[in-house]
Amino acid sequence: MNYPQLLAPILDFLHCPTPDAWIEKARQPENLPLLLTDHMICELKAAQTAMLLIRKYVADQRGGEALLSWLKPYESFTYGGGPEPDFVALHKRIGKSVMPHTDDPWGQQLIDSMVLLIKEELHHFWQVREVMMKRDIPYVKITASRYARGLIRDLRTWEPQRLIDKLICGAYIEARSCERFAALAPHVDEELQAFYLSLLRSEARHYQDYLTLAQSISDDDITPRVRHFGDVEAALITTPDSEFRFHSGVPA
Repeated sequence: MNYPQLLAPILDFLHCPTPDAWIEKARQPENLPLLLTDHMICELKAAQTAMLLIRKYVADQRGGEALLSWLKPYESFTYGGGPEPDFVALHKRIGKSVMPHTDDPWGQQLIDSMVLLIKEELHHFWQVREVMMKRDIPYVKITASRYARGLIRDLRTWEPQRLIDKLICGAYIEARSCERFAALAPHVDEELQAFYLSLLRSEARHYQDYLTLAQSISDDDITPRVRHFGDVEAALITTPDSEFRFHSGVPA
């Protein structure tokens, strides 16, 4: 895999790199359990975001219920303290066969992109969980970071502009994830480095999918909104942050 070529458009898209202070804290072994835990939760949140987009804007009742059933065992384990399910068996149930079909090309594009994203993010969830178990890191619930809340605070309130903004925010979250995997890779052990680098290709495609969907549904050039959220995202990454998380800012 040509990592520099893959990362180049992401680094151009983001308005700032990850600060050295965050990398320095992330590379400390005592912070690895927290980092992996938050990474696992972020994978589920990414899948939830994609699910909500399909349910709100495209899915019929049957498709919406199928989406809820896919994520429920993951949510029960992560948020509700439920038993740990067979994630491998769960993953085999996920596919486009139960999703609605629509005559709207954009709607079908949303379904196709987001179902693939859900499948990949839930696979990554399980992969992180495997890493944690191999290292005897128990799962402990943690609080959410300010990052996603800070991004969506600026969503417009009317459609389709609100949807466009949601998709742009999704692009920034995926791009930052990709950039952080690459930033962390040189500072972790060989096994974890290989895992982080293996995630780059799908994360890089996810951010592009979100931007394509946003521009496809907009009558206007989305560049000004992309630039606006880039500034918001960069501020969250470069300012002091009281909590250390996968997407947090400069450690306070």
